[in-house]
Amino acid sequence: MHIILVSDRLATARTITITARHLGLAAFILVLAVLAVSTLFSYVTVRHAAEVRLPFLQSLLVSVREQETQKTQEFLRENLNAMAVRLGQMQAQLMRLDTLGERIAQLSGIKPPEAKPAQPAGQGGPLLVPARPQTAEDLQRQIDQLSQRLETKSDYLGLIESELMDERVKKNQLPTALPVEAQWNASGFGWRIDPFTGEQAMHEGIDFIAEAGTPIAAAAAGIVVTAEFHPAYGNMVEIDHGNDLITRYAHASKLLVKQGALVKRGQKIAAVGSTGRSTGPHLHFEVRYKGAAQNPNRFLQNAQQQKLALGKRR
Repeated sequence: MHIILVSDRLATARTITITARHLGLAAFILVLAVLAVSTLFSYVTVRHAAEVRLPFLQSLLVSVREQETQKTQEFLRENLNAMAVRLGQMQAQLMRLDTLGERIAQLSGIKPPEAKPAQPAGQGGPLLVPARPQTAEDLQRQIDQLSQRLETKSDYLGLIESELMDERVKKNQLPTALPVEAQWNASGFGWRIDPFTGEQAMHEGIDFIAEAGTPIAAAAAGIVVTAEFHPAYGNMVEIDHGNDLITRYAHASKLLVKQGALVKRGQKIAAVGSTGRSTGPHLHFEVRYKGAAQNPNRFLQNAQQQKLALGKRR
């Protein structure tokens, strides 16, 4: 495009050439000017409407605020629902911890403390202005951290329960309960004068003096490996408690269990008698480890301070 300028002040006519580039630049400047004017007009109009309270603009602003408020409420509702779910999971974890605590207390023999009304823990310190206010994301993060700590504590208590259970099983398999209700024993473990020969002889158990028919109880849980008559021991019961530990109950008047039976600690297995090589009614009690005779007093030394295993099973 060519534009010819003619003027009295010009000796000759001047020609101005306008290219497509010039036209594009002019259009761009025009668009920017229109946008600037529109933005300025909108700002002035809205501000003026806020001051003079034009009805249609006021309703528009209210509508925008309501939409923003609704979105905020929906966001908060979703977060609250998520937090409620997490709190429910934490409550379940706390119930599991309470149950574990009760079981551990029973296994360890500790009486659980009586429940008291919950009171806020003492807290204090200088007042520090927070760098920023607490947000829903911060609260959710804290809940997640607390839930993780509860899960870790639950796993730890579960491990303790397992260890205590194993310890209890092992303890239950040790022959530490008195096998018969008797005030004293006639012959202890070790060398003694044999009542039949009058010579020194090794006595591999303890003789408990009791009336004929007095119940004999298993000193620990185990499996009956022998329940038969023996020429020297008379009616005899042997119980395998595992870990190469066996107890023997001899001279019984009658047997109440058979070979292969599972017996519990304190269960009646026989009755006191005087069968076999015996001078009178009594219980000959032995403890053997890997076949070698052990002093039963090592296992029964605390039994006198405890209730008889037989009494616990009545």
